[in-house]
Amino acid sequence: MKIEIWSDVACPWCYIGKRRFETALAAFPHRDSVQVVWRSYQLDPSLPDHYDGTTLEYLSTRKGMAPAQVAGMFAHVAEQAKGEGLNYRFDDVVVANSFSAHRLIHLAAAHGLQDAAKERLLSDHFEHGKDIGSQDYLTSLGLDLGIGAAELEELFGTDKYADEVRLDFEEGRALGITGVPFFVIDRKFGLSGAQPAETFSNALEQAWQESRPLTMVSAAGAGGDAETAAACGPDGCAV
Repeated sequence: MKIEIWSDVACPWCYIGKRRFETALAAFPHRDSVQVVWRSYQLDPSLPDHYDGTTLEYLSTRKGMAPAQVAGMFAHVAEQAKGEGLNYRFDDVVVANSFSAHRLIHLAAAHGLQDAAKERLLSDHFEHGKDIGSQDYLTSLGLDLGIGAAELEELFGTDKYADEVRLDFEEGRALGITGVPFFVIDRKFGLSGAQPAETFSNALEQAWQESRPLTMVSAAGAGGDAETAAACGPDGCAV
């Protein structure tokens, strides 16, 4: 079973949703048969590499909301994050464009390190005030993950994986995704937002049941043969 998650490193609900999904997946009996793929999404592609201002100033300007209202929103989201064991520090968040961070996640995926990269980027952005638009920071993170310096130099010296990031954007739009996090199971089931773990559990179970082929049950023990038992087919009924 394949689960694709459209998410932005700069999205506070995406980290909360990641934790709630992980809680559900850890309790899922068939979790070893689940493949999780992180897809790129940007809430604000127009952001410069670095924004000269605080996250409160940025959202107040972008959404036209009063600073006090934004601060209240931050407090609510931080409380929700705390319930998932996360320590959001919005006063320290560095507002920056996340495109290069998404490219790094694609490179990490080529090394089987996609989830580790996603986790570090989200934690560093919301809990530790790291600059996700900084090439120096992203290079340091890549080295921490075990990616070679030459590959990281190539990544940031070229536009490598830029097309793959944009393809994620396009696929998301084609699926009708207008907000994140967004979870797609086997391209058949979709869940929007940081749903409770119970909702994710129910979705996993439903998708698993609907993706499994029928298992034939032998009737030999009951004096018959399941494959030769009387049945009706396109040529009529056995008599």
